[in-house]
Amino acid sequence: MAGVPDQRKNGSRAEGGLATDPDLPPPAVDGARLDAEDRKWTPAKIALWAAIALLGGVAWFMLAIVRGETVNAIWFVFASVCTYLIGYRFYSKVIERYITKPDDRRATPAEYKADGKDYVRTDRNVLFGHHFAAIAGAGPLVGPVIAAQMGYLPGTIWIIVGVVLAGAVQDYLVMFFSMRRGGRSLGQMAREELGVIGGTAALVATLLIMVIIVAILALVVVNALGESPWGVFSVGMTIPIALFMGVYLRYLRPGKVMEVSIIGFVLLMAAIIGGGLVAQTEWGATVFHLDKVTIAWGLIIYGFIAAILPVWLLLAPRDYLSTFMKIGVIVMLALAIIVVRPEVTVPAFSEFASRENGPVFSGALFPFLFVTIACGALSGFHALISSGTTPKLVEKERQTRYIGYGGMLMESFVAIMALVAAISIDRGLYFAMNAPAALTGGTVETAATWVNSLGLAGVNISPDLLSETARNVGEQSIVSRTGGAPTLAVGLAHIMHQFVGGTALMGFWYHFAIMFEALFILTAVDAGTRVARFMLQDSIGNFVPKFKEASWRPGAWLCTAIMVAAWGAVLLMGVTDPLGGINTLFPLFGIANQLLAAIALAVVLAIVAKRGTFKYLWIVALPLAFAAVVTITASYQKIFSSTPAVGYFANNAAFSKALADGKKEFGTAKSVAAMEAVVRNTAIQGWLSVIFVVLSIIVIATAVLATAKAFRDRSAGVATTDNEDPAVPSRVFAPAGLVPTTAERELAAEWAKVPAEARLERARH
Repeated sequence: MAGVPDQRKNGSRAEGGLATDPDLPPPAVDGARLDAEDRKWTPAKIALWAAIALLGGVAWFMLAIVRGETVNAIWFVFASVCTYLIGYRFYSKVIERYITKPDDRRATPAEYKADGKDYVRTDRNVLFGHHFAAIAGAGPLVGPVIAAQMGYLPGTIWIIVGVVLAGAVQDYLVMFFSMRRGGRSLGQMAREELGVIGGTAALVATLLIMVIIVAILALVVVNALGESPWGVFSVGMTIPIALFMGVYLRYLRPGKVMEVSIIGFVLLMAAIIGGGLVAQTEWGATVFHLDKVTIAWGLIIYGFIAAILPVWLLLAPRDYLSTFMKIGVIVMLALAIIVVRPEVTVPAFSEFASRENGPVFSGALFPFLFVTIACGALSGFHALISSGTTPKLVEKERQTRYIGYGGMLMESFVAIMALVAAISIDRGLYFAMNAPAALTGGTVETAATWVNSLGLAGVNISPDLLSETARNVGEQSIVSRTGGAPTLAVGLAHIMHQFVGGTALMGFWYHFAIMFEALFILTAVDAGTRVARFMLQDSIGNFVPKFKEASWRPGAWLCTAIMVAAWGAVLLMGVTDPLGGINTLFPLFGIANQLLAAIALAVVLAIVAKRGTFKYLWIVALPLAFAAVVTITASYQKIFSSTPAVGYFANNAAFSKALADGKKEFGTAKSVAAMEAVVRNTAIQGWLSVIFVVLSIIVIATAVLATAKAFRDRSAGVATTDNEDPAVPSRVFAPAGLVPTTAERELAAEWAKVPAEARLERARH
C-alpha cells in the first residue's frame, strides 16, 4: 500500500476510503465519540483512580522502602494489581492512540480471509482465554521461583515494571502488526521489513530458540513428576480426559464449551484425588514410580503424537480447560494471600544478590536475574503466538489491546503469585529443594547440613522439617526437587492449607498444584511443537514447495519428527546433566527467550519507523535497548567468563583438564561418565549461545539500519514501503474490551435489530 501516506498522517481513523454498507449499522463506534468517552473524567472516576494509585503507592512503599525483618505478602498483590490497572488504562492507551491507531471500520483477517479453519472470527473473551493459555507456559512459574535466590525485591520490580514497559508492549504490537499483515508470522514480517539478511537470521534464530524453549518446558514437567507416583498418575490422566473432551465437544455436544469445561474440571479433581489413593497402593507405587529418563522419553513420544493429532482432539480442549484452571487458581491464590496474610522472611536483597556463585543458579544479579525471569516480564515466545494463531482470530482491531496487552498483564500476575509462593516457605527448605543433588547430597541429613553451612541469616533447618514437609505433601522426598515446579507446589500448599482444609489437605493442594503446573506447561509444549513444525515446513517449503501444504501428511510428520528429535535431545541432555539440568539450562533458556524478544522488538521498531511515528519510537526502542544490553551481556559472560560456574567454555575446559589428568571425579560429577557428560553439554550450550547472539545482533543491526533509512526517506519526502494488507471495509461489529462501553452497547443494540441471516449474508460478501 505504498503511495497512501496522506491517509495515515493523522492515524488510521483518518482513512476515509472505506465504504460502509448502507444496509447495515456502522461497523465501529464513531471516532469522535470514542475520544470523548475516553477523555471524560467524572468525580467518581477521578476518585477511583486516585484510590488505585494511592493503594499501589503504599504497597510499593511497604515493599521497597520499609523492608523490615518481615513483609506481609498482601503488599505484593496490591502493588501488582494497581500497577497493572494503571499501565493498562493509561500506558497502553498511549500506544493505541499514537502507534497502532486501530480502525474498527477495517476488516480483520478473520473477516476478509475467513475459511472456517485458520481464519475464524472469535469472541474477544474466548480469544483472550485461548491466547493466555498459549502464552502461559513454564516461564512465569519457574523463573520467579529460581530468581527468589536473589531476594524478593529485584524479581518483583522486574516482573511488574518490566511487563508494563516491555512484555505487554511487545505482545500487543506484534499482534497488531501481524493482524494488519494478514496474520503473518514473525519470520515472514522480519523478511519483509528487514530484507533477506535480517529476515534469514531471524528465521534461523527463531527455529533454534524454539528447540531450547520447548525442551526446557518439558524438563520442568520431568522434574516435577520424577519419582512421584501421585503426580505421574494424575498428569497422565489429563491426556484421556482431554481426548474425551475433544470428542465430546466435536461430536456429542458441539459448541457446549462451558459444559465440557465443567465436566473436565470434575474429572481433573477426580484424577488428583484418585492419584493419591493409587499412590498409596503397592501396585500403584510400583507402576507409576518412574525415573526422570523414563518420563522424558514418555514426553518425547507424547510431544510427537500431540503435534500431529487434529487440533480439536487434544490441544483445543486442553486450552479450554487450562484457561479456567490457570486464571482460577491464580485468583484463588491471591484471595488466599489476602485472607491468610503470610509473613515473608526472605530479605529484599539476599546474600547472593551481590555474588555470582549462588547454589540455585550461577551469575550476578545483572544480567542474569533478567534472563532467569523471562515469561511474566518479557518473553520472545509470546511473539510467536502473537504472530501465529491469535491475529487470525481477532474480530476487531481495537480488541488487540485487550488481548495482547491485557493477556500479558495476566501472565505477569501469575509470575508474581509464583514468586510469593516460593518466598512464603522456609528459606532453608527453599534451598534444599532447588539446589542440585550434587550439592545437597540427596538425603535429608546431608541437605540440612549443607543448607546450614551456607551461613544464611536466620536459617537453621533440620532433617525432621524436610521429612515432615515431604510427608505432609504426600511425597517420599522433596530434597533437590529442582525446576521450580515442586517449590511452587509446596508454597501453594503452604498458603492454601491455611485457607482451606488444614494440614490434612496439604497433599491434595501440592498435587493439585503439580497438575495445575503440568497443564500450564503441556499446553505450551503442544503449541510450541506445532508452531515449530509449521515454521520448519515453511522454511523447507522455500526449496520444496510441497512442504508448504499443511494438509500434506508426510511433510507434517517429517517436520514434526525433526523438531521433536531436536528438543528431545536437549531434554535428555538436561535430565542427565550432573550439574542439575534445569539449573544449567534455564539461563540458556532465558537468554534465548529474551534474544527472541529482542528480535521481535527489532522488527516492530522497523515497522513503527516506516509508519512515520518517530515521536513515540522510544516506546519500542526502550525495551529493545534494555533487552539487547541484558541478553548480549549475559551471552558474553556465558561465552567468555573465566569462572567455570558461569562460563560454558570455562566449565568445559576445567572438566576436560580433569579428564586429561586421569581424575575419576571432579566437582559435582562423581564419575568419569558424568565428567564426560559435562564436557559434552557445556560445549553444546556454549556454541548455541554463540549462534543465538550472533544471529540476534544481525537482526537488531538490520532493524536499526531500516529505521535510519525510514527517517532519511521521511525527511526527504520519499514514501516508505507499506507491507500491510490493503484495507477492506468491515461488515461486522464487536466491542473492544472486557466490558462494552455505553456507545458500544448502543451500537450493539442496533446490530441486534438486523436479522442474523442478513448479517451473515453481508459478511460473506
